[in-house]
Amino acid sequence: MSGNFRVSLLSLLLLIGAAAPSGAAHAQASISSVGSGTVEDRVTQLERISNAHSQLLTQLQQQLSANQSDIDSLRGQIQENQYQLGQIQERQRQTLLQIENLNAEGAGAQTRSSGAQANGTPAPAAAGAAAAGQAVQSGDANSDYNAAFALVQDKSRQDDAIKAFERFVQKYPDSTYQPNAHYWLGQLSYNKGDKDGAAHYFATVVKNWPKSPKAPDAMYKVGVIMQAKGDSAKAKAVYQQVIVKYPGTDAARQSQKKLDAQ
Repeated sequence: MSGNFRVSLLSLLLLIGAAAPSGAAHAQASISSVGSGTVEDRVTQLERISNAHSQLLTQLQQQLSANQSDIDSLRGQIQENQYQLGQIQERQRQTLLQIENLNAEGAGAQTRSSGAQANGTPAPAAAGAAAAGQAVQSGDANSDYNAAFALVQDKSRQDDAIKAFERFVQKYPDSTYQPNAHYWLGQLSYNKGDKDGAAHYFATVVKNWPKSPKAPDAMYKVGVIMQAKGDSAKAKAVYQQVIVKYPGTDAARQSQKKLDAQ
């Protein structure tokens, strides 16, 4: 019985070696180098090679996971830069409008001053221009957000980054940076192993700011968390929603890959 099993194992391993892709040249060379001794000797050698291949596969899987983590971080940073660029452009547009308003108010004040001087009365103070000047100044929300995001880049200060973003979402509930702040709270929680907390923050982005640039990736990561927790049905449903709701995005492409792999 044992002899038949070892012969079967030899046949199976030889078939695996014959079907290996061209990229596994080293593995094929190892199998082809098996000597011409007894069947048991060759099976023993093939078993050693199989174990070595298993270890190599594990190492490759670990490397792929590390690479995927780096890709996720880079993708998030790119999206962050795109979002901030959009915010800068919007603030620039608002500033130009305010400058135009100031110029119009200044021209009106000058006209009123000329008229008042012609009548021998002093010109009134331009309180409206001062009020408009205050509106041009940037608020603390932008500075606080940038400070919190800077902590994300420092691997040794992840806890500080979480606290900074938690303070931000409490202090600036109407800020346009709210979806980004929640997204990074989700990512930081996920990095610490808090999958439930991460899912909460990611789901909040999708629910409250579905048109945010962060929403597609946030929904995709909810699916990743569901899959990691062993709930394949929910993960599949989330991936399908990403594809339907955010077609053409990188999150949709990643979701399709996850579905294809199931």
